[in-house]
Amino acid sequence: MSNHPTQFQPGIGSVKRLRDTFRKKRPAEKPDDGFTRDGETMASRFDQWAESMLMLNLSENTVSGRKDHLRIFLLWAQDRDLLYPEQITRSILESYQRQLYRYRKKNGQPLGISTQIGYLGTVKNFFAWLCKKRLLEANPASELELPKMNRRLPDDTLSIREVETVLSVPDITDPLGVRDRAMLETFYSTGIRRIELTQLLVGDVNRDSRTLFIRQGKGHKDRVVPIGGRALQWIEKYLNDVRPLLLDEVTEQALFLGGYGKGITRDMLTRLVNRCIRKADIGRTKGSCHMLRHACATHMLEGGADVRYIQQLLGHARMETTAIYTHVSIRQLRQVHADCHPAEKSR
Repeated sequence: MSNHPTQFQPGIGSVKRLRDTFRKKRPAEKPDDGFTRDGETMASRFDQWAESMLMLNLSENTVSGRKDHLRIFLLWAQDRDLLYPEQITRSILESYQRQLYRYRKKNGQPLGISTQIGYLGTVKNFFAWLCKKRLLEANPASELELPKMNRRLPDDTLSIREVETVLSVPDITDPLGVRDRAMLETFYSTGIRRIELTQLLVGDVNRDSRTLFIRQGKGHKDRVVPIGGRALQWIEKYLNDVRPLLLDEVTEQALFLGGYGKGITRDMLTRLVNRCIRKADIGRTKGSCHMLRHACATHMLEGGADVRYIQQLLGHARMETTAIYTHVSIRQLRQVHADCHPAEKSR
């Protein structure tokens, strides 16, 4: 894998045109969020509430997600002329909860239970904060009951053959294909999360120790994970042949770059993995970055890895989260059942 960058020039042309077009565009003004901030409205406390979470050292991604969740509630309340915290009662919050339960997305599917819990949990957090700051006397959300979260097994895990088929989808004669292959290989080799891959810096790859440094993963925790030789080869090829073509500013430290010369985004990764899984023609109509994370954990478990090492690799805070993968390895359980069950042995 030692092609020279000049072989890729025709394939990089579209990226250059995209970047030039982007530079000519004037930055759009930040759109109005639609909130009514006059007086002591709930929206007038929105920014203070968000800042308080940052002061508690919650990650920017966590705070951003909670802000998005609260915006949904504030706009729902504003549509019903409910602007002030004193107007909100438990019955109103239960009405909002029913709205979330009955809501249907464009594909006709309801909101997932975890999504509903996220929206409602943020509302509870907001009203608890208002009471703590003595901006509200009584908390209408204190007794709001959240839906029960089901312990659901991951979707049908990709087999080793299916994973290899997905990894071979990118066109490696094109520079972007080399980048995409390097990212897919990194996902499968390390089992890291989507956001963790977007946060990788060039200096986080240690080729001597064959490790990746994961900075500020879930729960604001750093960790070091091993990465396989094959994935490192693809990263090496990407760094030598492709990244210099995508780089726009020499100060940019992100490992994987998009067409604008900046770090690749989570949405770009989602589209990439989904497209590769569909193009692999393995009977899957949709896919996600988590499918490769699941595959990494499951295949290692089936290969004999201790679940405690899987927990450390995936960055799970609790063993209960990792233990779900012990239920996925049905192939091993089926073999043990055939070997050990008396009725099967008698056959």
